[in-house]
Amino acid sequence: MKTAAIEVTELNQEKMAKSALKAYFNIANAWQLSTPQQKVLLGVQADSTFFKYKKGDVKSLPHDTLERISYLLGIYKDLQILLPVTQAADQWVKKPNRAPLFGGKSALDRMMSGNVADLYVVRKYLDAERGGWG
Repeated sequence: MKTAAIEVTELNQEKMAKSALKAYFNIANAWQLSTPQQKVLLGVQADSTFFKYKKGDVKSLPHDTLERISYLLGIYKDLQILLPVTQAADQWVKKPNRAPLFGGKSALDRMMSGNVADLYVVRKYLDAERGGWG
């Protein structure tokens, strides 16, 4: 019986990984991100790993990768709420921003540091802008 529980857990991890990556690549496409930008946001350095992920050839994802995708999903959701015109919401990440957090650069510039903390900061900024928990 213990084996069945492990199989279910592994199946759930695989489902979660595939779903998370599908959502991530849909956002990357909507934001028109280059492959190098996608790799940085996803926290992946190796081309082989990145293209495996892109094909959905994955059984599980590292916690760091899931955390990154979670923040990016939240950023995407916040933008859809704040800017209900899809094109404007999708373009926002690349536009210069005068908020002190961005110093005249875009949110994408901030997120391209490669640090999970910068994804978190952008997410919290947008949560606060929409009146959510900030």
